[in-house]
Amino acid sequence: MRVIQAREQSDTIVATCQDLTDRDMALSLKGAKIFVPRTSFPTAAADEYYCVDLIGMRVINRQEQDLGTVSDLIQTGPHAVLRVQAPTEILIPFVAAYIDDVSLPQRIIRVDWEADWHATP
Repeated sequence: MRVIQAREQSDTIVATCQDLTDRDMALSLKGAKIFVPRTSFPTAAADEYYCVDLIGMRVINRQEQDLGTVSDLIQTGPHAVLRVQAPTEILIPFVAAYIDDVSLPQRIIRVDWEADWHATP
């Protein structure tokens, strides 16, 4: 299906597609999952990351403790929060105050976070 135009509206995307000729056809797709090829993603800036790239990365703190693996990101509005799975779940705000480095090639996020700290989004 070819998208002719798209825009954000509230918490959703509104798109016009080439082969959808009337409202009933469009409504039949409401709630459908849409997949976009990676080649269609715009290039992220040096300090920007796609959430999908962060999922599965190891999280290591300044003391070289392995805190777990990013299982998801929670969007809170002002910033994202890493959901890190270890024996217990750790939530780490994805902000410069706590994120020291993100290495996509090494699949490691280095953080200023203690293993026993807990945060809520």
